[in-house]
Amino acid sequence: MESQVNPPIRSKLLLNGQLVEGQGPVEKIHDPSTGLMLAEVREASLDQVTEAVKAAGVAFKTWSKTTPAHRSGLLLKLADRIEARAEELSLLESLNCGKPYKSMLTEEMPAIIDVIRFLAGAARCLPGLAAGEYVPNHTSMIRRDPLGVVGTIAPWNFPLLIAAWKLVAPLAVGNTVVMKPSEQTPLTALAVAEILADLLPPGVVNILAGRGDSVGAALVSHPGVRMVSLTGDITTGQKVLQAAVKTLKRTSLELGGKAPVIVMDDADLESVVSTVRTAGYSNAGQDCCASCRIYAHAKIYDKLVAALEGAVKTIKIGPPRDASTELGPLISERQRERVASFVERAQQQKHMEILTGGARVAGPGFYFEPTLIVGAQHTDEIARREVFGPVVSVTSFDDPDEVVALANDSDYGLAASVWTNDAKLGMRIAASMQYGTVWVNQHFTLLSEMPHGGLKMSGYGKDMSLYSLEDYTAIRHVMVRCA
Repeated sequence: MESQVNPPIRSKLLLNGQLVEGQGPVEKIHDPSTGLMLAEVREASLDQVTEAVKAAGVAFKTWSKTTPAHRSGLLLKLADRIEARAEELSLLESLNCGKPYKSMLTEEMPAIIDVIRFLAGAARCLPGLAAGEYVPNHTSMIRRDPLGVVGTIAPWNFPLLIAAWKLVAPLAVGNTVVMKPSEQTPLTALAVAEILADLLPPGVVNILAGRGDSVGAALVSHPGVRMVSLTGDITTGQKVLQAAVKTLKRTSLELGGKAPVIVMDDADLESVVSTVRTAGYSNAGQDCCASCRIYAHAKIYDKLVAALEGAVKTIKIGPPRDASTELGPLISERQRERVASFVERAQQQKHMEILTGGARVAGPGFYFEPTLIVGAQHTDEIARREVFGPVVSVTSFDDPDEVVALANDSDYGLAASVWTNDAKLGMRIAASMQYGTVWVNQHFTLLSEMPHGGLKMSGYGKDMSLYSLEDYTAIRHVMVRCA
């Protein structure tokens, strides 16, 4: 499983069917496991953003008239070509993000290929109301039509996976796309750009590297863009909304989370611990759905804490290419310092205790120890704000109704889980949770067939599933007079 050969690194942007150098400032791309520079990528200039939107607008006139079967066939070929280069792309993602190569290749890459194939096929069977005569001698029908040029912005924590969501769903229903990957992690998107340049007509997809305050801002404010789809933080989402107001763009925003995990006194604690060990710390905790906020019933609190402490201590930190590595580095020194500051402030509170972890790992790279904080109160910063690192807090509760209220008392509403062997209680709590996804006796199982998206300040709109395809279409009524 361990690979020693670095994959080729591409730095050219995809613009109107051509692979071109950016004309803007140079962005240095780093390997977070060493801190060393991997590549230099020139970001797009403002003129290139304008050119990309124009090219996408021209391509839309033809692409939007193609059949779902035609678009599906091309997207299935995209999945095949990504699958054929799975090892290369997995290693490139591992280098750029610090993800363990083994999990990228065996878990994340299959999910990327599957969601492309699902969306490609699902676009051929979007549901809709049957046509009918609702006024005598007039036939009404509902159309689902593409919107036009969609601007998409992918984050740095799952660059290729979320890029697949943001590219394939709008393309499958007939839109054209201008996508900006994160300036920190553009390498897999630029590698896929090479595939797309060979596969799709010019202008259908354009991929532009660059920073949010330059390329991203120009893209979301461009009057030729009819919709913006973003996965990012709340502040970025607010900026997108402000820019979208001027032209009343449609928006789809996934803006993070702080997932509560409610553990009742009859829960299978072995299963809880095993799941949190993975769901709380995978991808170094840089996951909007991470099981980072545990509410444990007082009757099992001590037992659960002891088991969690033992489990977290066994998490293997190491270089991403080592097949035994479970926890890689954080994306940057800045992110590591941000995580450390949360832990240090929690440590200053007398009612909380760090049972394990809590420190930067010495040596090269941006590693931080897997951390377990106990004794947290619902009002504590560590239990309310998104840390986005390998940090899990545990809070005790007594009353099931009270804990649901505490879990819902959050700015976020992306994902949550409840653990109990009482099926009725589990369903009742799940129904009361104000979160886009609620798992019962599970956490962080995402499916191509099921929607992913949040409530409250976690945003709105859906990725994956038929619902994401619907988000990228306009519902129109057409009436024909028959007599």
